[in-house]
Amino acid sequence: MSFREDVIAGLRARPRAIPARWFYDRRGSELFEAITALPEYYPTRTEAAILARIGPELAALTGTGRAVVEFGSGSSAKTPLVLGAIAPAAYVPIDISGAFLRESSQALSADFPALAVLPVEADFMQAVRLPDDVAALPKLGFFPGSTIGNMGPADAVDLLRRMRDTLGQGAQLLIGMDRIKDPAVLIAAYEDAAGMTAEFNVNLLARINRELAGDIPLEAFAHEARWNDAAARIEMHLLATRDIAFTVAGERFAIAVDESIHTENSHKYGSRDARLLLAAGGWTPVKEWTDADGLFAVYLAAAREVEVAP
Repeated sequence: MSFREDVIAGLRARPRAIPARWFYDRRGSELFEAITALPEYYPTRTEAAILARIGPELAALTGTGRAVVEFGSGSSAKTPLVLGAIAPAAYVPIDISGAFLRESSQALSADFPALAVLPVEADFMQAVRLPDDVAALPKLGFFPGSTIGNMGPADAVDLLRRMRDTLGQGAQLLIGMDRIKDPAVLIAAYEDAAGMTAEFNVNLLARINRELAGDIPLEAFAHEARWNDAAARIEMHLLATRDIAFTVAGERFAIAVDESIHTENSHKYGSRDARLLLAAGGWTPVKEWTDADGLFAVYLAAAREVEVAP
C-alpha cells in the first residue's frame, strides 16, 4: 500500500495504527540514527560489539565472494563490520529513503573502493528485484537492528520467506534480534531523557501534514512507550492530550483525549522463540551469538525449503 492508503486506513481503524515503515522520510532517518547513539538505546552498540567480535568466525561460516544484501540499510553504520570480515564480491543496500540511501552508499564506496556497491531504492516489505550484476553470486542477507521485531509474528514469517525467495538457493541470513529483559530497561530505550524518540514519533505526523495536505496539530500529541507483556513487545503510541479534529488528504478525522495512534511495535525474542521464528520463515539457524549480559542476539541462518507438517 502507498503512504496515503496506509495513513487513511490507519486513521479510520479502531484502534488507530500507522505502519512503522513510514517513519523513515529523510528527517525520520536522521532522527533514528541519532537515537541509536543515545545512552539509553543499548541495541545498536550491543549488536555492533557482537559483530566486531565474531568477524573471524563469521568469515569461516560464510566464506568469501558473497553478495551482501542489506534490508533497510539506513546509514549502513554496522555494515563495515560485516564487509571487512567476509571479503564480499558486492554490496546491495536496500532502503525506502532514496536520498539517505544514496548518501550512505557513496560514503561506503569511499571506504571500500574495490567493492561494487549497488543501491536499490525499495520497500523491503515487498518483493525486491536485485541487480542483475549479483544474480549469479551466492547471497548473505543482512538484517541488523532487530528490525524484525517491528513486525508481528505472522508478518515476520512472511518477510523471512520473501527474503529467502529474494536471496535464492544457498543463501545465508545474518539477523539481529532484541532479547526479552527488564521492562524498565526497555521503556527507557524507547522513552529517552533527551526526547529524541518522542521527536521521531511526532515527525510521522509532520510528514503526514507535509505530504498529505494534513493540518494535524502536532502539539496536541504526546509520545508514549508501553511494555505489552502478553505480546512480549514495546509499543509506541501518539497519545492525544485533548480532543482533536483535523484533515488529512481531504478527509476529516476526530480523536478524543487519551485516544492514541499506535505507530510501532518492537517484539522481543528469547532464544527458542527466535529459532522457531527463523525456522517458520524458511531458515535453518546455524549459529547464535549474544553479549555477556544477554541483552541482544545475532543469528546466522541458512536458507531451506519450508517443511510441510505430516
